[in-house]
Amino acid sequence: MPNWKPVTSNPSPSQHVGALLTRLLAVPSRRGRLTHVEHVPARQAGQARWPDWIPETLADRLRNQGVEGLWEHQLEAAEHVRRGRNVIIATGTASGKSLAYLVPAVSEIFDGRTVLYLAPTKALAADQLRTLRGLRLARVKAATYDGDTPFEERAWIRQYANYVLTNPDMLHRSMLPRHAQWATFWRRLGLVVIDECHGYRGVFGSHVAQILRRLRRVCAKYGSRPVFLLASATASDPGTAAMRLTGLEAAEVTNDASPRGATTFALWEPPLTDLRGEKGAPVRRTATAETADLLTDLVIEGVRTLAFVRSRRAAETVAMTARRHLEEVSPELPARVAAYRAGYLAEDRRALEKALREGEVTGLATTNALELGVDISGLDAVLIAGWPGTRASLWQQAGRAGRAGQDALAVLIARDDPLDTYLVHHPEALFGRPVEAIVLDPDNPYVLAPHLCAAAAEIPLTEADVPIFGPSAPEVLDDLVRRGLLRRRPTGWYWARRERACDLADIRGSGGPPVHVVEGSTGRLLGTVDEPSAHTTVHEGAVYLHQGDTYLVETLDLDSGVALVEAADPDYSTFARDVTDIMIVESLRSTPFGPGELHFGTVEVTRQVVSFLKRGQTGEILGEEPLDLPPRTLRTRAVWWTLPDNALARLPEGDRADLGGAAHAAEHASIGLLPLFATCDRWDIGGVSTERHPDTGLLTVFVYDGHAGGAGFAERGYTRAREWLEATREAIASCECEQGCPSCIQSPKCGNGNEPLNKHAAIRLLDILLSP
Repeated sequence: MPNWKPVTSNPSPSQHVGALLTRLLAVPSRRGRLTHVEHVPARQAGQARWPDWIPETLADRLRNQGVEGLWEHQLEAAEHVRRGRNVIIATGTASGKSLAYLVPAVSEIFDGRTVLYLAPTKALAADQLRTLRGLRLARVKAATYDGDTPFEERAWIRQYANYVLTNPDMLHRSMLPRHAQWATFWRRLGLVVIDECHGYRGVFGSHVAQILRRLRRVCAKYGSRPVFLLASATASDPGTAAMRLTGLEAAEVTNDASPRGATTFALWEPPLTDLRGEKGAPVRRTATAETADLLTDLVIEGVRTLAFVRSRRAAETVAMTARRHLEEVSPELPARVAAYRAGYLAEDRRALEKALREGEVTGLATTNALELGVDISGLDAVLIAGWPGTRASLWQQAGRAGRAGQDALAVLIARDDPLDTYLVHHPEALFGRPVEAIVLDPDNPYVLAPHLCAAAAEIPLTEADVPIFGPSAPEVLDDLVRRGLLRRRPTGWYWARRERACDLADIRGSGGPPVHVVEGSTGRLLGTVDEPSAHTTVHEGAVYLHQGDTYLVETLDLDSGVALVEAADPDYSTFARDVTDIMIVESLRSTPFGPGELHFGTVEVTRQVVSFLKRGQTGEILGEEPLDLPPRTLRTRAVWWTLPDNALARLPEGDRADLGGAAHAAEHASIGLLPLFATCDRWDIGGVSTERHPDTGLLTVFVYDGHAGGAGFAERGYTRAREWLEATREAIASCECEQGCPSCIQSPKCGNGNEPLNKHAAIRLLDILLSP
């Protein structure tokens, strides 16, 4: 960490940010870490004007806040709503999408109708409520309705609110099952706003798609047919995404006419260290350590900064490390850094949001919980610790700085990971490329079945309702009747159980009720962890971080849903490992691929967490301890490729002797690279490789979706297999290590201890697979 002093002057944001990258590079050892700098130019504003139908009171209130009209893309979206057309507006961060739906929403209320606003996070809904209340419009009775809403307020909201801000979870578990209590609201519902809809992807997005179909059905019962307005980050083919999410045709608005400051975007690779990890592989400095150093420097400079990290643990680690560094500079500075993540109690989240908005906190380490459009103006810099999974998320996170038109700095800091390493050395894969399509599969039977049960419990299903839920619905309904969950009568399908049908659907894909993390000595609830994650994050012996404090897990009781922890100060972190078996259920599609075959189909995967590693603060392995946790089995979708023996005969003799190591290395690297081609995280997918799989009799490499029924990621891998596997081969071949390392073929979650792995044999194996 450089020996900088806190700044005493207040330069303009553009001057300050313009010199910032130079200052960060003033430390000589850092200069080799910068692999690319991209300058994204500023954009001038288009003409702003009001639609002729906007209520004058609303226009006056907005003028008082400095808004002189709508940009062209805002106006176009608002006009679609006014004409009764569904629409998706897909433009960049800070392009004013909230104003594009606020104007038609408030206008609906002035016309006597109601508005439902859906956000993926409570923070975003709370932020929108502040905006609405800031307009001081007596006719707008707005309220958030979520898990934090006091019960005494809920009756008032149901009876009087005309602008209800909620999330898909509350719509699914409360509003739709108790639709009769909302009868007045549904009858007058004119507009449904679905904000940040690019976040509804994979299994979660598929659940939300079915919730929206249930919403449409309930509205029809009460005689309303609301317009849907979806707001998204820039996305490929947004109209198709809107159709898959709502089941309705939607117009697209994609031309961004808002002003934007210039962004300096740096790609940054932490250096290799002298340490050696598994199998003697070189260890690269961690992205979290590098991010903590950069965050420290920016806070010293007085630069308001968000540091996006990939996990709850990393958010706590970055904030804690930065505070420790800042203590060496000034006793006042550590209080200007905090962590923000899911799992905090509601009052803690609200306090942190307020502190960041008001400038009491200068540097905030956060998970993607603050990626979405919470209005935090005045930020100058964003640090992104590791590839966030999609180009859409990358630009969303980078766009959090430079709001209100000022220039900004964004830095993507590579993790020791095949995809991150590939991207910081291939900037053409990031810049000047379209963002991804939103991948979701509402026809997944594991998703569809519980929502058909919930729909039947809300209002008995009829034959006329079936098309709303998609082409898979008839077959799934028959299965639900066979299982005794639904009863078929001449008038339709009825829910046949006493329990609440909505409890069958776990829409966040967590796999069960949350595990409560409790301090054993005091009984204090620290937070929650979803049940599958509990196997890897709060197993016995795990190091658990919470708001900068470190705890050791003493007991994990999965039956009771409780992990007991005690405060501790270990000099290591922990990482769980698992073993996986896979069985082919059905190949749905296949095609010749080089001398082999490529398949997409259904598989059954059994995984079990068997041990955890202790890793020192600089990344070295200190030891491994066994665990005794139950296996978890899921039926899901996978892409896999095979090579016959006659093709493998083309390998040199030494490589043929280590086919398992070659396939294993290719599997690890392909898992690392798939998120570049499918909107997923490497932790959403898994893999298995074998020299001779019992179901194929051939060398086989699988990559599967880590969600029951599949999430669309493996299918995307199947459709883009050549690009994906060519990038995999390039990532392995271009890595500077000799025998393989975490930047190319080693995996942090490998249950076999990254054994066997053969880097050079993997390259030659992929050469054969990719040959004509």
